[in-house]
Amino acid sequence: MTAVTETRGSLGVRAGCVALGLPRATWYRNQRPVSRETPGSSDETRPSKASPRALRAEECSLVLDVLNSERFVDMSVPQVHATLLDEGQFLCSPRTMYRILDEVNQVRERRAQRQHPIYTKPELLASLPNQVWSWDITKLKGPAKWNYFHLYVILDIYSRYVVGWMVAHRESARLAKKLIAETVAQHKVDRGQLTLHADRGSSMTSKDVAFLLADLGVTKTHSRPHVSNDNAYSEAQFKTLKYRPEFPERFGSLQDARDFCRQFFGWYNFVHYHSGIAMLTPHVVHFGHVEEIIAQRSRVLEQARALHPERFVAKTPAQPRRPKAAWINPPTRSALTPAAH
Repeated sequence: MTAVTETRGSLGVRAGCVALGLPRATWYRNQRPVSRETPGSSDETRPSKASPRALRAEECSLVLDVLNSERFVDMSVPQVHATLLDEGQFLCSPRTMYRILDEVNQVRERRAQRQHPIYTKPELLASLPNQVWSWDITKLKGPAKWNYFHLYVILDIYSRYVVGWMVAHRESARLAKKLIAETVAQHKVDRGQLTLHADRGSSMTSKDVAFLLADLGVTKTHSRPHVSNDNAYSEAQFKTLKYRPEFPERFGSLQDARDFCRQFFGWYNFVHYHSGIAMLTPHVVHFGHVEEIIAQRSRVLEQARALHPERFVAKTPAQPRRPKAAWINPPTRSALTPAAH
């Protein structure tokens, strides 16, 4: 402060503070005379006076009793305040009501609301074909606006093989039941062998489908509401379908849609090399030809290395192995690690 004071005549307060990197407010604050008041008369020790607008203790107790009464305990604070005003009674403002509730840790959701069930995250494991299937329904645009066809697809999550599909005019539990029954019979699925996973659409959760699965000995599971990742395999398959360059803007007829899907699923199952299954086709994985194909690829690489060893730095590149398992929501690492004792 001394340097600023001494240079006040030549530099001024602003220039001096800039030179010292000092806020001007700090300089002005330090120019005030030091208070000579006695220790007991400072603002810090002087008792504060109660506001004339503050409620008395008994009034606060009355407000709390009213808010917690049987009549108002399930009503929000603004609703309580409005109800009392309509009845010609004013206790305090809504903000004061909130403050009184906060003092006793009662600021919460007061309204009576329906309690939704807690849905468990599905954790499904498939280590072989025909252990877990995922199915879903998507819309295909028809020849006119607001006209759609419905594509039903059942997918094996282990092999990514489309085991069953159908295109229909509408979404129906009866049609879904027919497709599921025919697909289970076609693939000779034994009782207790298969888990069928789906989202919570009306057809998926229908009683017709539930009774059919119970009769077939198939376990059913469902995604949690509004969680698309619980049915990620079907969602990814639909994306592959709709991002194909030949996928039309609209289908001219139901037969047109069926013809397109027949060609697409033939390509998808037998020709499409899937990145999720070591660049193999779903048909190869589903019907157990994985080792045969990988061995044949290894022979090709060995022959190439024999012809041009200079092009291979260390050794023949190893072929990626098919993952041993496919998961819907694999358990977290903490859940797999045993607790320490």
